Amino acid sequence: MEKYQMNKQDKIFVAGHRGLVGSAIVRNLKSKGYENLLLKIHQELDLMSQADVKQFFEENRPDVVVLAAAKVGGIHANETAPADFAYENLQMECNVIHYSHMYGVKKLLFLGSTCIYPKMAPQPITEEALLTGLLEPTNEGYAIAKIAGLLMCRYYKEQYGDNFISCMPTNLYGPHDNYDLQGSHVMPAMIRKFHDAKINRLSRVELWGTGSPLREFLYVDDMADACVYLLENYDGKMHVNIGTGKEITIFDLAEKIRKVVGYEGEIIWNKDMPDGTPRKLTDVTKLHELGWKHKVDLDEGIKLAYQWFCENVEQARL
Repeated sequence: MEKYQMNKQDKIFVAGHRGLVGSAIVRNLKSKGYENLLLKIHQELDLMSQADVKQFFEENRPDVVVLAAAKVGGIHANETAPADFAYENLQMECNVIHYSHMYGVKKLLFLGSTCIYPKMAPQPITEEALLTGLLEPTNEGYAIAKIAGLLMCRYYKEQYGDNFISCMPTNLYGPHDNYDLQGSHVMPAMIRKFHDAKINRLSRVELWGTGSPLREFLYVDDMADACVYLLENYDGKMHVNIGTGKEITIFDLAEKIRKVVGYEGEIIWNKDMPDGTPRKLTDVTKLHELGWKHKVDLDEGIKLAYQWFCENVEQARL
C-alpha cells in the first residue's frame, strides 16, 4: 500500500456533507486550506444507486473520499426500523467504497460508530474489542452495516493495497445535529425537550430510562479535526477510536443541559423505556499516541450546541 500525503489541491469528495458529521468535516477542511471540495446533495447524487455512484466517480475522479453519509437515529428509530438502517447503510458503503477502488481514489476515510462494539465489551473499549461479543440489540442493524463498511475498507487494503482507513467516533453533538424527537440522539433530544418546556412554561419534562447509563460525548468540530488529522497522518489497517476518554451518567448530563438551557421544572425518568448499553467508553490511547487530543470539554460544548440551536431553530431539523 502506498502512503499518500494530502495536498491542498486534492479533489476531496465528502459524502454526507450536510449532516452533523459531514458539515463539521467540511468546515475543518476549509479552515485548513482544502478548497477543492466535491459536495453533492441527495437530489444530485443518490449514494444508494450503484449506477449514479459509478457515473459520479467516472466524471469527477476524486483524489480523497470521506464517507460520512449514513442513515442514523436514536434508540427508538433503530429499534423500529432495523431493516432500513441495515439496507440503506450497506448500500451506500458498498457503492462508495467499491467505486473509490475502481477509480483510483488515493485515500478514503470511512466513519463508523462505537455501537459496532459488543454490548458487554470490557471498558474502556479498545479497537481490538471488535467482533468479540454480541451487539446491543436495539441498534444491531445499524451496527452490522457499520462493521461491514469497516471490514470492507480493511479487505480492499489487504487485497488491492488501497489506502482506505476507518475511524470510530463516540457520541457526537454540535451544529447541524438532528433535533427531531422521533429520531434524535440523547443530547439534542434533551436540549430540545428542555428548550420547549422552558418556552412553553411546562412544569415537568419526561426523559427515557433510569438515567444510570454512562456515555461519552465529543463535540463534533473536535471529531472533524481528528478525522482530518488521520487523513493527513495515518495509513494503518486498524480502525481508530475518536473520543475524549471521559464519561458521564445520563442523569448528570440531563442536569448539565437543564442548567445551560435555564429550565427550572421537574425531570421525570420513565423507567419503562429502554436504557440501551449500560456503559460505552472508548479507549483513545491509539489516537493520543498518534498525536491528537480533544479540545472542547463537555460544559463548553453544551453551551456551544445550545447557542447554535437557539440561533438556528428555524433551520434546525425538528
